[in-house]
Amino acid sequence: MRRSRTLALAAVAATAVLVVSGCSSTKNPTAGGSGSSAGGANAATTGIVNASDHKGGTVTYEMKGTPDSFDPGNTYYAYIYNFSRLYGRPLMTFAPGSGQAGNKLVPDLASAPGQVSADGLTWTYHLRPGLKYEDGTPVSSKDVKYAVERSNYAPDVNSNGPTYFAEYLVDNATPYQGPYKDKTGGLDSIQTPDDLTISFHLKQPFADFDYLVSAPETVPVPQAKDTGATYVNHVMSTGSYMFQSYQDGKQLTLVPNPNWSSATDPIRKQLADKIVVKMNIDQATVDNDLLAGNAQGDLVGGGVDPQTQAKLLLDPSLKAQTDNTYGARLVYMALNNKVAPLDNVNCRQAVEYAVDKVSVQTAEGGPIRGEIAHTVLPPDIPGQQAFDLYASTGDHGDVAKAKAALAACGQPNGFKTTIIARSERDTEVAAATAIQAALAKVGITLTIQQYPQGKYFSDYAGVPKFDDSNNVGMIMMQWGADWPTGYGFLQQIVDGRSIKDSGNSNLAQLNDPVINKLVDDAGSNTDKAAREKDYAAIDKQAMTDAAYVPLTDFKVFLYRPKSATNVQSTSAFNGQYDYLNIGTTS
Repeated sequence: MRRSRTLALAAVAATAVLVVSGCSSTKNPTAGGSGSSAGGANAATTGIVNASDHKGGTVTYEMKGTPDSFDPGNTYYAYIYNFSRLYGRPLMTFAPGSGQAGNKLVPDLASAPGQVSADGLTWTYHLRPGLKYEDGTPVSSKDVKYAVERSNYAPDVNSNGPTYFAEYLVDNATPYQGPYKDKTGGLDSIQTPDDLTISFHLKQPFADFDYLVSAPETVPVPQAKDTGATYVNHVMSTGSYMFQSYQDGKQLTLVPNPNWSSATDPIRKQLADKIVVKMNIDQATVDNDLLAGNAQGDLVGGGVDPQTQAKLLLDPSLKAQTDNTYGARLVYMALNNKVAPLDNVNCRQAVEYAVDKVSVQTAEGGPIRGEIAHTVLPPDIPGQQAFDLYASTGDHGDVAKAKAALAACGQPNGFKTTIIARSERDTEVAAATAIQAALAKVGITLTIQQYPQGKYFSDYAGVPKFDDSNNVGMIMMQWGADWPTGYGFLQQIVDGRSIKDSGNSNLAQLNDPVINKLVDDAGSNTDKAAREKDYAAIDKQAMTDAAYVPLTDFKVFLYRPKSATNVQSTSAFNGQYDYLNIGTTS
């Protein structure tokens, strides 16, 4: 009942898009800016709405479900990358800015961008002097080293985050087992000659390394305070706010960090008296609380639900408080290359041809929530080139070509498999339902299984042992760039060497030597144009392999209450509002 109702309401919302003007569906990404804005529809994509230095009040965020973790070293959700900067400072980060202006990379914990050696193999950073934790103890470069080690080399404890550092840093002569098992001094390729200097030694040059250290994995962690999996209960703060209390699955409360200083932090403001995150709230309640001004933000930042969307679009005064923009995100379905018969490329290509993308777009909320996609790279990532290897009339799918591909893979009558989606994401389940209906027309029978987003990647999606033994052939997913380059979008989802036992992002288990080599070539090339040519080639090869079915280039449709100040929609965090300096008039 919930799925069918969601589909119906999504269709209503999609229809509303056609009759209410002003929400663009253009493929051009938002130019962005950082000036003050008086408001209006899409105002936060080009400026700061309700710019203010007013102090006081409680900023409340609500969310449906729970995140993977609030531990900066054990997360891979964009909204936690965004939110965790309130209490954790990485070496580099993105400056507050609207639209594409939010993609500007600036020093955070570091005093300047990295200094790279002539051979491109060593990157050195110097920390700002005077940095302190919430308890007044000084921050050391050794704490940054330890943070990288615990987040990248202890998958049995911290499995949720990406694996870039482990892939690029030179390993010890005896493979490093992480700080919880190896007590010999840590990873030799991270050097800390003094308390303010840290150097990273790479296997090969990596032009995007400044972007890599903007990840929350470089948020410092004092080893003496690390309690492993329970560190999330009280993360030691280097940001403008600190943990006051944390109840797993219920509420996180932040209060001002008394040892934070604007003298060492030019981008944070510390406005609110308290910041509260309420978890496991029904999406309709989240939306209603935003409209009533009782909450200042939806932490997940995925946009309002379909019935709220229709309401906002049909009321000009409410629509003036909305923002609709691309966020370097793709909604897609991964095809498991290891589960028969999808281990046969012809069977995967049959799925590519069979999917009715218009029905999926409708299930997600219509064009206002995303343009139909044909490539892995979204249009707002440099290097994207438009092509369509599985074209069909009106994007409704091609039954004849799908059946021909099924015959070529030895399954002329179709096959059965399981598709999984996140239970809290109604539109994701609705999209899976639309795919189920389209594939049934060519004899492919799908069983839909739902799993909670907080455990989706650690226990189910892309976990080879689970997927391969439970006939999980298809996985619903939404992916945003780790940083705004082709490498930041592609590597974790296409590189076979990034596949891991848990917390895997390469959900298709794609391991194509051609793609792996292109990833290496792009990562080490200092020529931007050459890198972007490689990204386009990776995209084309991934689609030739039929590893992913691109569904829509996702667009957020967010509502900002008048009680929130300093509201900006930033491309750096997939079109979400930048949580760094949001305050409240309440």
